[in-house]
Amino acid sequence: MPKILSNRSLKTFNTFGIDVKAKSFISITNEDDLKLVLSKNTSLPLFVLSGGSNMLLTKDVEALVIHMNIKGVTSEIKNDNEVWVTAKAGENWHDFVQLCIKNNWGGLENLSLIPGCVGSAPIQNIGAYGVELKDCFVSCKAIDKKTLKTISFDLESSQFGYRDSIFKNDAKDQYIITEVTFRLTTKNHQLKTSYGAIENQLTSKNIKSPSIEDISNAVIAIRKSKLPDPNKIGNSGSFFKNPIIEKSLYENLLKEFPEIPHYPISDTIVKVPAGWLIDKGGFKGFSMGNAAVHDKQALVLINKTGNASGIEILELAKFIQAAIQKKYSIYLEMEVNIF
Repeated sequence: MPKILSNRSLKTFNTFGIDVKAKSFISITNEDDLKLVLSKNTSLPLFVLSGGSNMLLTKDVEALVIHMNIKGVTSEIKNDNEVWVTAKAGENWHDFVQLCIKNNWGGLENLSLIPGCVGSAPIQNIGAYGVELKDCFVSCKAIDKKTLKTISFDLESSQFGYRDSIFKNDAKDQYIITEVTFRLTTKNHQLKTSYGAIENQLTSKNIKSPSIEDISNAVIAIRKSKLPDPNKIGNSGSFFKNPIIEKSLYENLLKEFPEIPHYPISDTIVKVPAGWLIDKGGFKGFSMGNAAVHDKQALVLINKTGNASGIEILELAKFIQAAIQKKYSIYLEMEVNIF
């Protein structure tokens, strides 16, 4: 079993670059070691960490931090147009997507350049540019922290919703995901190009019959043009969820804000872009201490100076929440997990 380290800095293990310490820290590279750690540390609280891309650390972690660093990708051909691909929890998400594209496995290309690791992706049901993880999800395996049994969750039992899953609700903190299996295509790819600026990006490159690699490259270009690189400016991507509101509220807002965009969800509810609300609320580029709203994408909060504390970023987020609630009567829910 790997050595347990004491008072380990987590600055390089979270994309905000927040310098807090873990009371105890261990990096796990296989499932046997994970079960051994769980069996030998029954009295300590546990904190599971993978890519650290969807969290905001506001204090030192008084727990045993388990860094999921289990790697490996396998595939199984199911028929002439379907392959099931299984990735271990510690695989970098973007690298995994690029591996799929290299092998001409279609379905995840719109999710290119999302930070984080494979194991945390189902928890959030990550999504971008008209695609969500659940669209290609077959199952995931997870270890029960108490019984050490390996449980398989299929699409139905995972209870996916918008940036939501059973792992954020009924099964919160009960399991550690060890691998995820995806259903991908080997030909006849179902390309999703209508969302966001993908079509414009393809047109600018004079691409009329795009491949999955073309879609991925378009998404990467769009994300790079709007989103800061976490290796240069600490951030966790989208900080707030796009709010889903009653259509009646949207219609009332439309009278005062006729340019407000929306995406119909049903006959009675619509989704509005949180970034638009924050931008039009006057917060793009807004700073509070060492924390700020990104000047190109208002949905992203950043560690502007590199020295921000988690508390500073959280205070900025709450300030924005209150202002948007007052201006639009819409509550912005944080997409990032706060610890």
